[in-house]
Amino acid sequence: MNKTGKVKFCFLLIVVLTTFCACRKDPTTESINPKAYNADWTALTHERRVPDYDTVFPQNSVNTIEITMRADQWGQIQTNTSALFNCNFGQQRLQIPENLSGEIPENVDVTLKFNGRTWKNVGFRLRGNKMLGAIWNNGVYKLPFLLNFDRFEDLFPGIKNQRFFGFKEMSFNPGYKDPSLIREKLASDFFRLNGIPAAQTAFFKVYIDLGSGLKYCGVYVASEVPEDNLLKDQLNENSGNLYKPSSALKIFNKNDFEKKNNEANLDYSDAEDFVNIINSPLRTSNPVQWAANLESKVDINEFLKWLAISNALVDPGAYGTSAENYYLYHHSNGKFIWIPWDHNEALSADPGIIGAPGGNGNFGLSLSMNEVTANWPMIRYIIDNPAWLTIYKNELRNFSNSNLSPAVSNNLIDKYYALISDAVVGAQGEQPGYTLLPNSAAFLNEKNTIKNRINNRRSLINSFVP
Repeated sequence: MNKTGKVKFCFLLIVVLTTFCACRKDPTTESINPKAYNADWTALTHERRVPDYDTVFPQNSVNTIEITMRADQWGQIQTNTSALFNCNFGQQRLQIPENLSGEIPENVDVTLKFNGRTWKNVGFRLRGNKMLGAIWNNGVYKLPFLLNFDRFEDLFPGIKNQRFFGFKEMSFNPGYKDPSLIREKLASDFFRLNGIPAAQTAFFKVYIDLGSGLKYCGVYVASEVPEDNLLKDQLNENSGNLYKPSSALKIFNKNDFEKKNNEANLDYSDAEDFVNIINSPLRTSNPVQWAANLESKVDINEFLKWLAISNALVDPGAYGTSAENYYLYHHSNGKFIWIPWDHNEALSADPGIIGAPGGNGNFGLSLSMNEVTANWPMIRYIIDNPAWLTIYKNELRNFSNSNLSPAVSNNLIDKYYALISDAVVGAQGEQPGYTLLPNSAAFLNEKNTIKNRINNRRSLINSFVP
């Protein structure tokens, strides 16, 4: 080829490459027109809107989702999570590792399919400490996870403000320590039925492709997260500070009060005042003034109702044994409202009326809570007040006579088992390596175990507060 021919060839090559690069879509620079980026995008399904609770959290059916990630993304998750727990996936260590670093597992962008539609670049990360550590240790693919639908909008402008029928985030609980797979939903429903703000939940069949094809990972309980739509839906407002504490409320440490909204506002004085009033020396020097001060900062009646229901259901992961599984919302009336969270261990024990000195968090609190020390001031100091103790006992009695009656509790248990049984056991059910159940009998037998435990709790409560 002569010199002229070489020049013409190089010019033609530059034109071809320029045209190719100009036509190739790069998600980081592509138009933010979501319909152009995702043909399935509609205002009703993918954009900010009034949340569609009936579609996302149906009460009479089981939803199905498919999640797809690349093999290298699963490898990224493995590397990150193994480092957090100092334990490779399925390493079978005798000592179950815990994530004590305060870090969260890696986020990756995945594709989600639901009811024939696709959501692109959805944020996916594993969640949980002890729960995740134990499942990771055993090498089971039914892992707890969180979805965030616009987590990667800066990298992929085509998904800006992406939602899932109005929801930004969803949490998926695999039923750790719950052979029935219904405890999370049952407890959440009981709280909401009694006016306690709690996450709406539903059953989901979850399929995940980790880079080698879709695998059925079993039945999960999906929950809304309180910072998304819960506040507006159940409290008719969402402008106040919402905290996810990791605190027994004995002392105030800003680092223990994670803000889930209003993050740009660095003022934590509302939470600090609340904790200081709980532990104020006025409690002993001027108890009447102390009680009045506390009532101005927290909805005492709501807290006592939560406490009564929580103890009736025996939740070993609740405040009093765990400092993590609750939210605090500062309402416009000036008072904090208690929002419970994470109930997969509810009704897993049956402590008595009188607790052992020092207590045992593995079995929850006794009905009298005599074993609770000043390390849990929001319980100890409130129950030491005779008027508030009377309210607590009345709430116990009311809950026992209403929701713990066989007509209510057995109906819910039977309904949930009817919904999910085919997806849990049998040919189309959960399979080894993708289930937390030791066998099918564990699931089937747990139905009567829960019913019997509720009967025992009702009898015990009736003995305590006849």
